Amino acid sequence: MKRWPLIATFVLFIAVCVSAAYWAMQLFKPPLRAFAAPPQIVLPAPKLDAAAGLLGGHSNAVVASNFQLKGVVVASNPAESVAILAANGKPAKAIRTNAEVIPGVTVQEVNRHYVLLLEGGVVKRVELTVDAKAQMKVGISSNATGADSPPAIRPRLSNSSKPLGNFSTPSRP
Repeated sequence: MKRWPLIATFVLFIAVCVSAAYWAMQLFKPPLRAFAAPPQIVLPAPKLDAAAGLLGGHSNAVVASNFQLKGVVVASNPAESVAILAANGKPAKAIRTNAEVIPGVTVQEVNRHYVLLLEGGVVKRVELTVDAKAQMKVGISSNATGADSPPAIRPRLSNSSKPLGNFSTPSRP
């Protein structure tokens, strides 16, 4: 029990040292420097049109107004897909991918609901007309091969006996 005064004295000495160090730091600390917050970089909001193309929405392709898409036939090989287009009020013609609709305008891509045309380096999008979309439900054929290709769309043809386009097959040697 003779050690209690010695232990208490040591603890009190440590407390006085800590208190003296704290007050010495408070008394001799340098003044605070003023500082400016870093400038905020204002980023523009992302365009929702850009994300819509990724999520199945419509992209920002230019809409071609002098073309009318009457129907499409989407094949498992994209090069064999056919678009039925009416250009400048003329009768509709069946046109394969990478073929010219009119001079300077080629069919770049054929999809189920639209066609992308390339005119002078500018991609233009032609949507399937509303009446053709209604007929699409009637004209969908099943895929005989069982492959995971999009279904072909068979638009209803007019009663005229004139063919819609020139379907020539390459001759085999």
